Amino acid sequence: MSLLPELRYPTVTEMVSSARALTAHRPGVCTLRQVGTSRAGRPLHLLSLGHARRAVLVVAGAHANEPAGGSTLLAVAERVLRQRELRADRSWHFLLCADPDGASLHVTPAPRSLFDYHLGFFRPAGPEQPEWSPSVLPPDRLPPETRTLTGVIDELRPYLQVTLHGTDLGGSWVQLTKDVPGLAEPFAKSAAELHIPVETGASDAAGWPASGPGVHVMPAPGAEAAYPSMPDDARHSTWHHVHRYGGLTAVVEVPMWASDLVDDPAPHPAPAAAMRWLAGRLLRDTVQVEQVLTEVLPRLEGVDGPLLRAARWGLELVPGLASDWVRMPPADHTRAYVGSVDAFARRLPLRAAAMLLRVLRETDDRAAPRLERLVATWSDAFAERFRARWVPMEHQVEHQSRTVVAAALHARDRAA
Repeated sequence: MSLLPELRYPTVTEMVSSARALTAHRPGVCTLRQVGTSRAGRPLHLLSLGHARRAVLVVAGAHANEPAGGSTLLAVAERVLRQRELRADRSWHFLLCADPDGASLHVTPAPRSLFDYHLGFFRPAGPEQPEWSPSVLPPDRLPPETRTLTGVIDELRPYLQVTLHGTDLGGSWVQLTKDVPGLAEPFAKSAAELHIPVETGASDAAGWPASGPGVHVMPAPGAEAAYPSMPDDARHSTWHHVHRYGGLTAVVEVPMWASDLVDDPAPHPAPAAAMRWLAGRLLRDTVQVEQVLTEVLPRLEGVDGPLLRAARWGLELVPGLASDWVRMPPADHTRAYVGSVDAFARRLPLRAAAMLLRVLRETDDRAAPRLERLVATWSDAFAERFRARWVPMEHQVEHQSRTVVAAALHARDRAA
């Protein structure tokens, strides 16, 4: 039986329905149970395949705006069920969606363009993100989604946690909390076969050592961060929670739209100057959004929803980040890295503008048409600058699925 809805990303409801059908089809192998509840009262479900103590945990939906993970999770579950050898000495556990509240707010399951994608965009503020909240909040203030995720890790003690992420435009890369020897080769082979560029200089992993192109290994605690102003330190996220049981986390990123500009290892002729220019553009773009926000705030009195909180949180990151790019030496001197930073610098103000636009549309504010033109202009410029090409949905899912299975096999050998 196939679990994948055709031509679009599945909703959380569809994922739960697919998981229930799977457990009904193979009750001796599969179980589905509720393991927690979101802040808004939505259930969090865990699908389990197999009964071995050695466990793999796969997490989808940690970021609402990265929808490929839901399709990948279902595809991996289907593959594990079909290939008995994948569960011969390990069990597989799938957290269907780590943030169902966020998933309910990101409303472009099959975007036609970057502009369409941003019209329905939502990504919560850092303290409201399940994986990142431990890096910015004290333990007694963690959201229930985070406590559910860490509780599942405590129960399963997996040798590997794989968390499924994605990017709007760029390439594919993997972030590891510990090295997994041998993973880089199947990852690169899969990307090449499916015509997905490998993001060799991902700004998310700036300054991290690499065990192969696009496979980045988190530096040890105490290493200086490439962007000191950023409040969310990956080493304090739920990715590291699995270490207390001897395990590790692999974060598998896949793009919706591809760009070969993030797969160029050639040296950039002037990386420091480029970083300064990008910092200046980031500040200028952010000012345009802040001017709209300042104008409309008196008319938004009493409005304090997740969209507005997330927009303001993103804008607050900009001054420190721009300062980091100016005063810190570039973490990487390749064209790929500068390209990745260029994309990062476009995303922050664009995402803030997109979420603010949704607030203004909901309140029928007169500034909405002006902000919509800005979101459209920036979306089109982003796509044009990076020569964006859509990655077929089946390729996104296949590449991410292959990488998940390869990580499970190679990490098992590492833990043996």
